[in-house]
Amino acid sequence: MAKKQPHQMWGGRFDQAPDDIMVQINASIDIDKRLYKQDIRGSVAHVRMLAACGILKKDEAKKIENGLGRVLKEIESGKFEFKVALEDVHMNVESRLRELIGDVAGKLHTARSRNDQVATDFRLWVKDAIGEIVGHIIDFIHILDKQARAHDKTIMPGFTHLQIAQPLTLGLHLRAYADMLYRDKTRFLDALDRMDECPLGACALAGTSYPTNRAMTAKELGFKRPVRNTLDAVSSRDFALEFLSAAAICSNHLSRFAEELVLWSTTQFGFITLSDRFTTGSSIMPQKKNPDAAELVRGKSGRITGGLMQMLTVMKGLPLAYNKDMQEDKAAVFDAFDTLILCLKAMTGMLTDVKVHKDRLLQDAENGYSTATDLADWLVTKLGMPFRDAHHVTGKIVRLAETQGKKLDQLSLADMQSIEKRITRDIYESLSVVQAVKNRKL
Repeated sequence: MAKKQPHQMWGGRFDQAPDDIMVQINASIDIDKRLYKQDIRGSVAHVRMLAACGILKKDEAKKIENGLGRVLKEIESGKFEFKVALEDVHMNVESRLRELIGDVAGKLHTARSRNDQVATDFRLWVKDAIGEIVGHIIDFIHILDKQARAHDKTIMPGFTHLQIAQPLTLGLHLRAYADMLYRDKTRFLDALDRMDECPLGACALAGTSYPTNRAMTAKELGFKRPVRNTLDAVSSRDFALEFLSAAAICSNHLSRFAEELVLWSTTQFGFITLSDRFTTGSSIMPQKKNPDAAELVRGKSGRITGGLMQMLTVMKGLPLAYNKDMQEDKAAVFDAFDTLILCLKAMTGMLTDVKVHKDRLLQDAENGYSTATDLADWLVTKLGMPFRDAHHVTGKIVRLAETQGKKLDQLSLADMQSIEKRITRDIYESLSVVQAVKNRKL
């Protein structure tokens, strides 16, 4: 059996090849091959800069760039074979480039390290991912706004502690989520602004002695500027943490709304009916129509939050600069992106064709003594009663209504006057949920 040789890319000072287990634990290609577009894009920008600075001959740079274009086409056509033995996307691309154009491919890595290379690739990927996520957030906000406009006058019960509190409109309720998602959008864009700096040229950690032009590379790749500190450029992953944090907060908002869709679609609430497109049946109970899409959105939020916790744990104790632990940074980010996009699409779809039961919403708004606060406000406004006293009087009236099994507006005037003799018939206007909603500045 032939003796395995040390790794061709970095094995010059090694006498033995890595153990098979070392190869397995060291390889990241199954995860980071997703960065191939960004990796090739970064390499093209790098080689153009090397030529512009006179570090490479122009014909060498052109040959490398053309070769990288061929590698890209092979990957996108499905003909490219990613090899675990080559560890990662960077060395897979460079190895194939050498096969295509010869030894000149080895000059591509001049004035560059895998440390600044992967940091650049990853930032480019996250920047692209944010653009896509923001687009889906905007789509969801548009549906929320459309439904809110359609239900600006649809009265429903408002809740605190999941107990009926005060009447409001479905439009107001939906716009609360629209505002949350708008903040999610701005969080992603804020993170994008901070990560818009290029690590390329920082090399392993301390820059390079070659006469490079980092500003040129940054501009070529669409970054605002290079990362100022070379050590920070290769050792920081706060851009990924910010991405995961924004994704976790956004998924939390989606989860809260999904929970309400689940509740509202139950027989007990009966506020809405979700379409057949986003529900499933039971294998044993023929009558069931389960809100599985909403439940899965609710469940998948834990997955994204878990990714954030994983990434924080990986980074919390690492000394500067690059450490191999940081190879674990991408799986959580990739998964959070895929999961959040899926959840945003599902929520947009569910809300697009949801059926709202206005009569049931109004009926429940009239239950639970939801206009009790309006009664207390009437006592303050009309009788000049201090609010705390009005609160106490109203509480007694509610208790009387409960004893009689009546709504507030079903109590007789005499019943109310038995608790506060100055109450007049005008109070009944304040006990209408429709009037209560009109009186409020929503």
